[in-house]
Amino acid sequence: MSFLIISPKKDPKAWVEALKAEAPDLDLEVYPQVKDPSKVEYVLSWRHPHGIYRDFKNLKVIASMGAGIDHIISDKEIPEHIQITRVVDAQLTKDMSVFVLSLILEHLRNLNEHHCSSEWKPKTYGRPENTQVGILGMGVLGVGVAEKLIRNKFNVTGWSRTKKEILGVTTYHGDEQLQDFLEDSKILVNLLPLTSETKNILNKHLFEKLPEGAYVINVARGEHLIEDDLIEMINTGHLTGAALDVFRKEPLPAAHPFWKNKKIKVSPHIASITHPKSVVPQILENYERMKEGKDLKNVVDREKEY
Repeated sequence: MSFLIISPKKDPKAWVEALKAEAPDLDLEVYPQVKDPSKVEYVLSWRHPHGIYRDFKNLKVIASMGAGIDHIISDKEIPEHIQITRVVDAQLTKDMSVFVLSLILEHLRNLNEHHCSSEWKPKTYGRPENTQVGILGMGVLGVGVAEKLIRNKFNVTGWSRTKKEILGVTTYHGDEQLQDFLEDSKILVNLLPLTSETKNILNKHLFEKLPEGAYVINVARGEHLIEDDLIEMINTGHLTGAALDVFRKEPLPAAHPFWKNKKIKVSPHIASITHPKSVVPQILENYERMKEGKDLKNVVDREKEY
């Protein structure tokens, strides 16, 4: 039985070191150096080449290196019996919460606008207690962001596919309640998982339901956003701007219009980064659970796609 890392677009060195530090005797291999594919039962994966898992006939578990699993489930050739797991890490949630809070405060206080204007021209600013923030997606990260905002006196609403009750948050759920949620969201934060249902959800039709002058923050996945629709709604004045940390193509091309739009803030996918030392213990715990035939933690529902 062997443990394999497949991450062709990410240097696995830090992961190898963290795994070996926790489990020195682990039979660890790094793709493409695989002695015997038939012995591989557990894979730690990030953006694998689609179709590759057909080569591992005894594979039982694919563990994502991060909280996102769309890069795995988008491969429709993965056999149904293989379990997929994701990372749930308190530090990831803390980092995301601080990042979103920072973006919102920067927007309310016009800091970037003052800096870029090269003018000594004070502007009226907003206050947390007068600001309604709507969060699309009330999973672990969404709840963490909501709690951080509430502690900082913001008014928070949340929307999810299914009904949820979260202390201090006015919650909405399902398609029938989406419009009610949107019409009061002066700042909209997207933290939805990327699924076939949520892809392209940040579009003109949705933006039109937001109050005039709303602001959009996307820290989930680039494929949630129809980029031309965002630019159009900013140009018409319906949206005051946006802060984007994720994009359809990363790195964002130098010629992309987002770079030159003063109302769109770009950051290089840094909202919340997985640190191997922090999450390796839970990955190894699931590896041991697999070997012992126990239920795994943080298993992805293949039907729901998250």
